[in-house]
Amino acid sequence: MTSENLDEIDRALVALLQQDAGQAYAALGKAIGLSAGATHERVRKLRERGVVRRTTIEVDPRALGLGVLAFVMVESSAWMGDSAEAFAAIPEIEEAHIIAGSASVLVKVRTSTTEQLQDVLRRLYAIEGVSGTQATVSLETFFERPSSAPGPAHR
Repeated sequence: MTSENLDEIDRALVALLQQDAGQAYAALGKAIGLSAGATHERVRKLRERGVVRRTTIEVDPRALGLGVLAFVMVESSAWMGDSAEAFAAIPEIEEAHIIAGSASVLVKVRTSTTEQLQDVLRRLYAIEGVSGTQATVSLETFFERPSSAPGPAHR
């Protein structure tokens, strides 16, 4: 799915859903100039096409007691492309990415304490092929933003 397949109404609808996915179709439609039914159909098609992968809420991790955020570069002695399930089995890992460079995988980890982070690092070493880790702890997050489709001026 490329951004070229999205028209301006789709882009506006995605932006509104990212702000508040719980909005009623009538409110969404009013904001973009469509009926509730037409808006519902647009959202359904965006889901079918894979543009909207899921509807969720954003929770402050600190409110859940997850005040430690770390990005961990995982070094390996083997190709890690087949290890997605092993990384996904560690619940503290929020994201895992195969990367180019000196490391093979980049993971985003949230824990309550640095001791729990250390435990995650131990579990990473248990994944076949992992030969090292380098963790960077975030002291403060300026902002996080959802992905957005570039408009016509950004292509």
